[in-house]
Amino acid sequence: MAPDRLAVLEMMVSKAPNDPFPYYCLAQEYRTRGRSDEAVAAFDNLRARFAGYVPQYLMAAQLLNELKRFADARACLEAGIAAARAGRDTHALGELEGMLATLPP
Repeated sequence: MAPDRLAVLEMMVSKAPNDPFPYYCLAQEYRTRGRSDEAVAAFDNLRARFAGYVPQYLMAAQLLNELKRFADARACLEAGIAAARAGRDTHALGELEGMLATLPP
């Protein structure tokens, strides 16, 4: 029997604590499984450890938006915009700004 994807990702996080990608994948896996609270917590952990990892911000904001946590989504996008500017990631910057423009006030 193949190992469960979630278990593999949790192991990867424990074995690569200085790599943001396994943390990102773990948050996405929780989201895919509908485990929203765990996904939000995983994105929060990722952001706390790797604030400069730009891909996380759009996915976390989308999740927060789905949960109707608009203020949190806005704050996440604003942090992502700052990280994208700092990293000169114009593609991500455009995506983050575009989503920010669509959020309810």
